[in-house]
Amino acid sequence: MVPVTSERPDPSPGPRSQPSSRPRSGTARRSLSGAARGVRAAGRGARVAGRGAGTAGHYAVSQARRAARAEGAGDSGLSRLIELHAFNAAGDAAVAISLAGTLFFQVPTGEARGQVALFLGLTMLPFAIVAPLIGPFLDRFSHGRRWAVGATMAIRCFLCWVLATAVVTESGWLFPAALGCLVASKAYGVTRAAAVPRLLPPDLTLVKANARVSLAGVVGAGISAPLAILASTFGPEWSLRYGFVVFVLATIWAIRLPDKVDASQGEGELVLTGESDTSTTRPRGRRPRTRIPAAVAFALRANCGPRWLSGFLTMFMAFLLRDNPIGEWRPEVLLGLVIGAAGLGNTLGITIGSVLKRLNPAVTVVLALVADVAVAALAAMFYGLVTLVLLGLTAGLAQSLAKLSLDSTIQRDVPGRIQASAFARSDTTLQLAWVIGGFVGIAMPLMPQLGLGIAAAVLGAWAAFVLVSRPGSTAPART
Repeated sequence: MVPVTSERPDPSPGPRSQPSSRPRSGTARRSLSGAARGVRAAGRGARVAGRGAGTAGHYAVSQARRAARAEGAGDSGLSRLIELHAFNAAGDAAVAISLAGTLFFQVPTGEARGQVALFLGLTMLPFAIVAPLIGPFLDRFSHGRRWAVGATMAIRCFLCWVLATAVVTESGWLFPAALGCLVASKAYGVTRAAAVPRLLPPDLTLVKANARVSLAGVVGAGISAPLAILASTFGPEWSLRYGFVVFVLATIWAIRLPDKVDASQGEGELVLTGESDTSTTRPRGRRPRTRIPAAVAFALRANCGPRWLSGFLTMFMAFLLRDNPIGEWRPEVLLGLVIGAAGLGNTLGITIGSVLKRLNPAVTVVLALVADVAVAALAAMFYGLVTLVLLGLTAGLAQSLAKLSLDSTIQRDVPGRIQASAFARSDTTLQLAWVIGGFVGIAMPLMPQLGLGIAAAVLGAWAAFVLVSRPGSTAPART
């Protein structure tokens, strides 16, 4: 037998492996330890940043809610409407940011203008017929306005989801859904205007209440815009899904409005023409009718000019800057600058209306209209980025001050029992002026000097008509 010899392996590795194995394992351990410390430090930093952001956000929200509840607005329920309007503006901002990259900048210009003009034209006629009936219809039925406001939010909630699918699949529902969002937004403006007088606290004037509601909209849009832009980096459908969530919350907020939003006891109806109804033998159940005061009619006519210009610039500039950019600027950036200037002007107007104690409404509406005419003519003669930004700033400022002046005139000259009807009527008229201006902006040839020149001429003619029809006395009418 051959003896079996057990050979024990050499415990010491060769000269090449021994010097390198231990240092490498030590380096790896140190690297892993350093990475772990870095991860823990990053985690601690993220928690600290998260707590700081949460604290800052909680402070901002608490301060905003405190401001919304000031001067009796919390007790009267106006604060809920202020918060609702912030949600409304936040959702509208998300839709606008998403459509800025789809509706105007991805579809061929000719096709986009044709479809938008078609649907805007189809929308204008039924809106003109139905809108004057909204106020009286809601006044006759209990719980009308809360559910009407909630319906405008729920409709946009549904349409945001439809739009999110349409922008991905390039569906034919893109333009109808976009126009539906626009109409629902305008309908919300009418119903909100009728709700504000019902929630007015004793220590707050109607002009300041409307200014506070409008300012909440500016804040809501300012907070929502960066979030919508962040969501749109993953695709335009994500900013629309974000808008869907915002409008879901807005629908809930609308339903939570106070019950007195629906109250219509003791109110009358404002008519634009015809004799006022002062008969003591009025049939039972018929609402008292009052003719619109001359000062209110004058302020309303003057407001139609700035509102028409707003609709015109929204549509005309969206297509003009796409096909005729200025210099090396991107169309999206140019449109953002013009819209941003208009938003800044609107905020300045709201601030001025909130700060100034005395504001002559009749003079303000005329100055706003004349300023629009002058700056539109200036932009037509010296077309460029500076004049366009100035035009946007002036248009926003004029529209804001003119609307606050109209609100003040209604508060002064319209009896309290029919102020809600007056606001519904005036907002309906202004929304129609916006739609007409938008339709003209779509139909206008994409020639900057020609388009802006025609706009200035139209506004100039309207200003002349308004001045000619100015009443000789602004004394309140007897009712």
